[in-house]
Amino acid sequence: MLPDLTTATVDDRVAYLNQRYKHHAAQAVLERALSDEAVGRIALVSSFGAESVVLLHMISLYDRATPVLFIDTQMLFEETMAYQADVAQQLGLTDVRTIRARPEAVAAHDPEGLLHKTDTDACCNLRKTEPLERALSNFDAWITGRKRFQGQTRAALDFFENEGDFRIKVNPLAHWTPEDVQDYMINNRLPRHPLIAKGYPSIGCAPCTSPVKPGEDPRAGRWRNQEKEECGIHFINGKVVRGPLPVEVEIEEEKPMNVIVTDQGFVNDDWAHGFIAAADLETSAADAPAVAIDLASDADPTILAGRLDGVDLIRVDFPSFSDGRGFTLARRLRLMGFNGRLRARGHVIADQYTMVRRSGFDEVEIAPELAKRQPWEQWQARAAWQSHDYQNRLRGAV
Repeated sequence: MLPDLTTATVDDRVAYLNQRYKHHAAQAVLERALSDEAVGRIALVSSFGAESVVLLHMISLYDRATPVLFIDTQMLFEETMAYQADVAQQLGLTDVRTIRARPEAVAAHDPEGLLHKTDTDACCNLRKTEPLERALSNFDAWITGRKRFQGQTRAALDFFENEGDFRIKVNPLAHWTPEDVQDYMINNRLPRHPLIAKGYPSIGCAPCTSPVKPGEDPRAGRWRNQEKEECGIHFINGKVVRGPLPVEVEIEEEKPMNVIVTDQGFVNDDWAHGFIAAADLETSAADAPAVAIDLASDADPTILAGRLDGVDLIRVDFPSFSDGRGFTLARRLRLMGFNGRLRARGHVIADQYTMVRRSGFDEVEIAPELAKRQPWEQWQARAAWQSHDYQNRLRGAV
């Protein structure tokens, strides 16, 4: 049964999707994933490597406008760059986005392009993982070409995976064999990566990829002679595989989330009194002229029972676009009698504004970058929430 998407966790969605599509073929899994509401907004991440053309071709059959994220590490083979351009044009893909590391990060930590010689994990994090994380921040799910036969870390791969409780990873080819891949490419007359003929069955960055001898594992040429199987963009058993980034890259200073969305438009934050944790409410409320508290999306609102009268504002965290627990928390706070300001903070997009307001929130706090990508006009288009504003009616505010 389809879970309630306003409250379902990523685990709930993944369990539902794997059960629903467990007997489907790869093409059907991919086609359904592009439109299934339990998956959400989705992109294909493609290296345009040795086998990438299979999924790219499938995408071209179902929806050529699907976002395709291509990570250009600026250390790829020249053949890969040419192949990427040729395949995208031949298949008619209309939304291929080239993702690169931030120039200032490269200048600070790998100005000579030699980091891969001393720390391959840090190089992958700088040039692959961090750029991809930024690119995927606007998506609920992403499609990969990973397969069970590709190594021990992928031996139990499912069609759908929980990525860190904030995003879904879709692996349509999880159960394919090498023969399945080759048959598909032959039957559909798909162009081969030019390096395959030169002994590269798995292709990454030029400095860290070598030819593979007959009888070797197809991925033996990736980071040869190192205890490394993954570049770091994939999670294994719920944990991301990555080495330490230089401090400035790994722990960036949090940017102020100071754009407030109201029914009247974008406004500056007028709350200057600071926020406290719910656990500190009892000791802080007596001294503060105005009290605001922060709540995590999984907080138990009953900890505030009998203490809400002294609270002016509650800010509920939304750690990801697909995490709907904040909506339930808002409803429960309103039913408990909270009549102060209620703010949704974090990863909330314009499409969710109606649900945000219906749940009892008064405003949304978003990052300036998101406000630039989704200007007020996009939020305004969802402003017809009032006709279903049952939460405010429940508390007698309308």
